Amino acid sequence: MFSFLRKKTHSDADPAMSYLVVGLGNIGAEYTHTRHNAGFMVLDAWVKDSPDAFFESARYGSTAVTSYKGRKIYLLKPSTYMNLSGNAVRYWVEKLKIPVSNVVVISDDLNIPFGMLRMRLKGSDGGHNGLKNIAECLGTQDYARIRIGIGSDFHRGEQIDFVLGELGRDDELAIEALSPRIRRGIELFCTAGPAKAMEEVNSKPALQEGQ
Repeated sequence: MFSFLRKKTHSDADPAMSYLVVGLGNIGAEYTHTRHNAGFMVLDAWVKDSPDAFFESARYGSTAVTSYKGRKIYLLKPSTYMNLSGNAVRYWVEKLKIPVSNVVVISDDLNIPFGMLRMRLKGSDGGHNGLKNIAECLGTQDYARIRIGIGSDFHRGEQIDFVLGELGRDDELAIEALSPRIRRGIELFCTAGPAKAMEEVNSKPALQEGQ
C-alpha cells in the first residue's frame, strides 16, 4: 500500500539516517508548467537523473526513494494541493519516524529573483501558503527549506495569476537545471551538515530568465 514501505531496505532504514525531501506544487495537468510547481519540477528532474529512483502513487502524494552514502532520501510530491501540503508532510514524517530536523522542503518564491536559490534552516513562510500549512501541521517553523526564485514580474493584485501562470519553455528548463545543485546541497545536508549545504546552495548567482 505504501511505496516507501514495500521493500525491506526501506522499512529497515534508521530514522536518524533518513531524510524527507518535499517538492511543493499542485497536482493536475493544468498546473504542470506553472511557476508554483517549481518544487515538483526539481524532484522530477532529480528522479529522471537517478537510475535507482522512480515515483509511485502513495498516500498523500507521489513518492520515490534513493540513497547517498548510507542515508535514505525519501522524495515526496504532495497530492493535497499547495494549501494543504502540511497534511502530506506530517503523515510521512510520522509514518517514517523522520525527525523534523531531517526534513527539507523545496518551494517557489516570488520574493527572490528568478533562478536564485536560498536555503535556510528555519524562518517565516514569506507569504507562501504551502510553507504556512507545513508549519501549522508540524507545529514549528524550524525545518529546512530551499526556495527557488521565480521573480515578481507582475502588477499589484496579479500575484495569484503570476504564480499560477505557465513558465516559458526556456524558463522551465532553467528551473529544472537547478536540480543537480539542489540535490548536491541536500546530499551535503545529509552527510556534511547544514552549513556545507547552505554554502553549496546559496553561493552561486541567479540564473537569467530565458537562459
